[in-house]
Amino acid sequence: MVDFRDTVEDAAWRAEVQSFVDEHLPDQLQADAYFAGSLGGPHRGPMSADQRREAMASWREAVKNRGWIAPAWPKEFGGADMKPMQQFIMREVFSEAQAPLMSVPDVASTIMVHGSDELKKRYLPGFIEGKERWCQGYSEPGSGSDLASVQTRAVRDGDDFVVNGQKIWTSGAQVADMMFALVRTDPDAPKHRGITYLLLDMKSPGISVRPLAQMTGAREFNEVFFEDVHVPASNAVGEINRGWYVGATHLDFERSSIGNAVGFKLRLEKLFNRVKEERDAESGRTTVNHMPSVRTALADRWIEADVARSFSNRIITLQNRGVIANYEASVQKLFSSEFHQRLSNTAVKALGLYATIYDEDDARVPDRAMWGTYYLATVAETIGAGTSEIQRNVIATRGLGLPRG
Repeated sequence: MVDFRDTVEDAAWRAEVQSFVDEHLPDQLQADAYFAGSLGGPHRGPMSADQRREAMASWREAVKNRGWIAPAWPKEFGGADMKPMQQFIMREVFSEAQAPLMSVPDVASTIMVHGSDELKKRYLPGFIEGKERWCQGYSEPGSGSDLASVQTRAVRDGDDFVVNGQKIWTSGAQVADMMFALVRTDPDAPKHRGITYLLLDMKSPGISVRPLAQMTGAREFNEVFFEDVHVPASNAVGEINRGWYVGATHLDFERSSIGNAVGFKLRLEKLFNRVKEERDAESGRTTVNHMPSVRTALADRWIEADVARSFSNRIITLQNRGVIANYEASVQKLFSSEFHQRLSNTAVKALGLYATIYDEDDARVPDRAMWGTYYLATVAETIGAGTSEIQRNVIATRGLGLPRG
């Protein structure tokens, strides 16, 4: 059963988090948040890059001082020993206030669980301080949905591995300091058993990065090439040749996606307000009033946003009982990514053809081309982080108990 209610303790914690946000969130970030959510497109808010950097640094320091960068970690590592429900409420309050959620990437928690003491001492403090930027080396040109078929090779050479191969769709590789990657260390083993989870310094000789242009105008994705790259064998996280199971630890840190669920409603409210402002020059009526199909679509999206939030509550209810969400996380991911696409489609339809003009300086374009960017960015939503087909397979086999095809 899903529990939607706060206990007395939960309500007190929610009030504490809200008080923290009210006190520490820079006003500029809250005002700038209206333009957030372009999903991979260039930032279109009113703040300059320097202003945003300064505001984010101030906010990060405040969050770090409370131990909320990695809230579930032990206090000795800079965390706050938070329980799952406390983390959920914190993320919910942050999302409702449109406050940037500062957190560590899942690789950090993976190192916490599987890493050697040496790796923990070397890398965990940097995650809290935000001193190093990381990217994920998983997908390859021939290994995407079938990730266990990765072919990037790592051959042992004394105290090092020598890595050769290619990764693709690597977000942020052009600015990353480090990469965590799945590499094949035993080509003769069954494909799930010959993989190692390896940490690579992106400044190592032999690594080259080539940005990939996206439809949104961003260059967030990259191809990464490895040519005789030497990596210390001590940078393997967990057992060599059992990296597939180390990588699966990421699933243990699957979030309830409350940030997305709250974000859907906030984005819908923005859209509703914008639609009401768009007047038909001849009739004086709002666009939504003389387009029944759009009005119906907006109502559907509102209901679906509530469904997404219910899925989030279901997952956190499980986590709060000590149960790791499995197929439930796939249900949430599948529904949310396809809902993202329906919402962006509805937005462009509701706002008319000007919303499809990709020019933020054109006065006719609503919200500096934010909605058109959003529409383009959601095309990849059903591919990234596991395709819709993969999610349906997980739901069928693990949730419904159906046989594998």
